[in-house]
Amino acid sequence: MTACKMARFPTKRGFDGSMDDFKFSGILWRVVFSLALVYLTFNPSGHSYYHWVKNSVPHIQPVVAICGILLLGAWLFFVHSTFAAMGAVGVALLMALFAAIVWWMVSNGWLALSDRSRFAWIVLTMLGLVLGIGMSWAHIRQRLSGQASVDRIDTGR
Repeated sequence: MTACKMARFPTKRGFDGSMDDFKFSGILWRVVFSLALVYLTFNPSGHSYYHWVKNSVPHIQPVVAICGILLLGAWLFFVHSTFAAMGAVGVALLMALFAAIVWWMVSNGWLALSDRSRFAWIVLTMLGLVLGIGMSWAHIRQRLSGQASVDRIDTGR
């Protein structure tokens, strides 16, 4: 038995933890969680953490602070994972692509810059997509190129 086979841990469903087991549903779930993070933090509907804090000032309750810390931790995790997987250039290219799509939508008259709520929803959705794609990028890259991403561990020597 090879070292790779020995390092995998089977479960009841037969998932062994390898990147070969990654499916489209995994990407979809990452995008859904990324969009949820973005929309929970802020959205133009008035029902978001931003609005909760805004309406609580100056008497912020502990539950608001706890939720803020949890959201901050999630943002740090998602942003760090996205940049680790795609790098700054990859994130910048994906954001530029989405900005060009917005520009195209505006130039075709499908999106009016004066409609601030709709514009905000589109920008927030694109931010969520950047995070979701970034969270899945190592798996997408491995499927497309056959090259696996490996985290480097510095021993300090």
